Amino acid sequence: MNPPISESLKTLLAITIGIYVLCMFAIGLLATKKVENAEDYIVAGRSLPLFLAWSTILATWFGAGTVLTVCTEVSKHGLQRAGLDPLGSGLCLILAGMFFARPLWQMGLLTLCDFYKRVFGPRVEVISALVMIPSYFGWIAAQFVALAQVFALFFNIPIETGVALIAVFGTGYTLLGGMWAVTLTDAVQISLVLIGLVVLTFNVLTGVGHGDAMVGYLSVISTIEKEAPMKLHWIPNETPSAFWDWVAILAAGALGNIPGQDLMQRVFASKSADTAQKACTWAGIAYIVFGLLPVLLGLVAAAYYKDRITESVLPALAHAFMHPVMAVIFVVVIMSAVLATITSAILSPAAVLAQNLLLKTEFVRSRASALTVNRWCVVFIAAASLAMSYSGQGAFALLEHAYSVTMVSLFVPLTMGIYTKPRNELPALASILVGIGVWLPQYLLGWEHFLQTVPPFDQIGLSLSLTATALSLVSYLIIHFWQVRILKLERQAELPAAESSEATDDSSTGDSSTDGSNDITN
Repeated sequence: MNPPISESLKTLLAITIGIYVLCMFAIGLLATKKVENAEDYIVAGRSLPLFLAWSTILATWFGAGTVLTVCTEVSKHGLQRAGLDPLGSGLCLILAGMFFARPLWQMGLLTLCDFYKRVFGPRVEVISALVMIPSYFGWIAAQFVALAQVFALFFNIPIETGVALIAVFGTGYTLLGGMWAVTLTDAVQISLVLIGLVVLTFNVLTGVGHGDAMVGYLSVISTIEKEAPMKLHWIPNETPSAFWDWVAILAAGALGNIPGQDLMQRVFASKSADTAQKACTWAGIAYIVFGLLPVLLGLVAAAYYKDRITESVLPALAHAFMHPVMAVIFVVVIMSAVLATITSAILSPAAVLAQNLLLKTEFVRSRASALTVNRWCVVFIAAASLAMSYSGQGAFALLEHAYSVTMVSLFVPLTMGIYTKPRNELPALASILVGIGVWLPQYLLGWEHFLQTVPPFDQIGLSLSLTATALSLVSYLIIHFWQVRILKLERQAELPAAESSEATDDSSTGDSSTDGSNDITN
C-alpha cells in the first residue's frame, strides 16, 4: 500500500507532464533538421563529442532498471538484487570501454550485426540479427511496465492503459529525430536525474536521521541488521546454487549487453576511438556510483516503510520527503530518464531490423528509402515490446531475461571475432546455435537451472545462463582449434613441396649459370 496522493499534486504533475511532452516533441522536430540519411538517423553522423557520448550512454543505462526497479527490488529482497543493476550493468560499460569500444569503432560500422557480417559472413549476420532483435523486447517492456506503475501511483491509471500511453509517446518521439533527438535531450536529462537523486537521498536520510544524514544512514543500517540482516548481504551464501544464481545475474548484466546495438550504437556515433573508449569507461564508473543511491533508498524503504510502500518506491519516497513542487519535478525527471532509455532501446533493434534484414531484400530496397524503412521498423519494435509488456512478468524478470539472450549467444563470437585468428563462419555459427539451443528450450520450460529435473544435475543447481554461455565458448574453441590444426597440417604438407620446388629452381639456375660461364670462357 502506497501513501495517498493529493488532488492538487496530481493536477500539478499532470500539467508538468503535459508541458514536458510538448517540449520533447519540439526537440524531436528540431532534430529532424539534422537527419538527412540513415547514418544521421542511426549514429548521429558519427560526430558526438565526449560529453554528448558519455551522457547519452549514461542516460540510456539510467532507465527503469536503475531509478525504479532496483529500488523496489532492494526494498523487498535486499542488496543481492543490486547484482544486475547497478553492479552488473555498470561493469558492462567499463568492460566495453576497456576491450571493445576502440576496435569496433575503428571498423566504421553502422550496426553491430555489420561486425558479424564482416568477420564471419552474411549468414552469421542474419542469425545474429534474428537473435538480437527479440532480446530487446523484454528490456523495452520493462521500461513500459515500470513507468506505468508510476502513473498508476500518481493518477490511478491502470497499468495496461499506462503502458499503451507510454509506448505511443516513446514511439512518436523516436520516429522524428532518431539518434539526434535522443542525444540532444540526454545530456540535460541525465544531469537532472543525477542532481535529483543526490537531493532526494540527502532529504530522505536527513528526514529519518532528524536533521543529520549520517545519523539517518546509520539508523537505516542498524534497523535492518536487527529486523532483516539477510537484506544487507550483497552475495548470497546460503547454498552453492544461490551463489551461482547471483553470479549468473551479475554476468547477465556485465556481459549480456556488450553485444547490444544500443551500447555499440553510441560507440559508433562517437567522433573518435578515444572518445568512444572514454565515454564507456566514464559512464560505467558514474553508473555504479550514482546507481548505488537508489539501492540505499531501497534500504530506507525496507527499514521504515515495509508495508506502506510496495511499488514505485523511489517516486513514493520523493512524495513523502520532498516539497510537492520538488516532488513533481523529480517524478518528471524520472519519467524523462526512463523515456530516454525507451527511445534508445526502440531505435537500436529497429536499426538492426532495417539495415541487416529488410534492406538486404530487393523488394524492400526498391519500394522505400533506408530512412523510411528504419522509421517503420521503430513502429514494429514498439508494438512487439508492448505485446510483451502484457505478458504479466515483472520488470526485474523482463530485464534479466533480456540480458541473458545476448549473453548466451552473441557474446562469445563477438569477443573471439575481435581477439582471435583465423576467423570464419563455422565456429561462430556453432557458438550461437549451441548457446541459444541450450538456453531457450529450458527457459521456455520455466527451468532456472541447467537440466534441473535431470539427475544428477537436479542436485547441482548449475546456472542455466552461465552454463549455456560456457558451452557456447567450448563449441567455438573446439571448432576454432580444429581449424587451426588443419591449417597447420596443410601448411606443413605444402612446405616439402615448396622446398622441392625451390631445390629444382636452384638446380636449374645452377645449370644455367654453368652454361653461361662456359659460353663466356669460350
